[in-house]
Amino acid sequence: MFQRGYRALILWAIWSAAAIIIYAGMYHDTDLFVFVGHDPSRITWVILGLFAVGIIASFILIIYLTLESIKVDKLEIIAKRSGWLGIEHSSKHLCVANFFDSLKTIVLNNGELFIESLVEVEFSVYRRAAHALEVLGNLLITLGLVGTVVGLTLTLTGLTSSLDALGQDQDQLMRGLRSAMGGMGTAFYTTLLGSVLGGVLLRVFAHINENGIDSLENVLTRICLVYCSADFKPSTERDIRTLNNEVDSLSRKIEYLQSCLANTKNLITDFSTEFAQLNQQNDEAVSLDKILLKRKKYLDSLREEFQLKRMNKGMWWRVFIKSFRRE
Repeated sequence: MFQRGYRALILWAIWSAAAIIIYAGMYHDTDLFVFVGHDPSRITWVILGLFAVGIIASFILIIYLTLESIKVDKLEIIAKRSGWLGIEHSSKHLCVANFFDSLKTIVLNNGELFIESLVEVEFSVYRRAAHALEVLGNLLITLGLVGTVVGLTLTLTGLTSSLDALGQDQDQLMRGLRSAMGGMGTAFYTTLLGSVLGGVLLRVFAHINENGIDSLENVLTRICLVYCSADFKPSTERDIRTLNNEVDSLSRKIEYLQSCLANTKNLITDFSTEFAQLNQQNDEAVSLDKILLKRKKYLDSLREEFQLKRMNKGMWWRVFIKSFRRE
């Protein structure tokens, strides 16, 4: 049952491994990072930076969804056993807690309940984060197209410079050709990076996150409709179940209090026994107050001795200097 909560995280890890393999296969012999380091437009830097931000955000989101899913799986087992009364005191985790707090408020106020709408509202923050990742993927595609235009512009500029220097300045001709080739590289790499990183990888990551959110919302809706719906309507049976639950909770607290009192009694008995043994072992019949007073004086003397040693450690170099001055 609990393995269902890790499903989105497992899919995310599988797609990450597949993305690394695909990326390594595509750019094995293309010297991508060498070109990125010398990219005159710096658009490839922006694309890679935004892609890293998207990956980090997607990973954080999938971790939160995994934690929420694990909590919901546990709550489903509680709901099968105790219904709404069992869940009411067990939801203490992120958006799931907010959902059940809102649900509790509606039930206590006998308000009109719309489970699906409440689920969508409480988990809208996750939905917006997943949508932001999809928008970021579209932005990378756009940046790739912008890089294509910039690269073609650099190419045309370099070719124009080369044509002007043709037959006149060999160095300018070579510089123009290098600029033109660099522009072609910018157009190629930005288009490829934007389409692969944004159009493929980030969109799939966003889709995995959205599936995790959908799965979490479906499980919560199912728990409320199947196991808790009978407790949402005001009735005598619900009041009786609530009273029984409160009585059971009070009984558990009384049992815990009795256990604490019994442990306290045992500790007091052990203390009395040890105190009696201490008096018996005292051959000189010295009172406990005098023993404590002696211990206190002993500790005070040790503290003063440590302070003197600390002062002597800080003053040894002065004594050493004074010895030379006397000579």
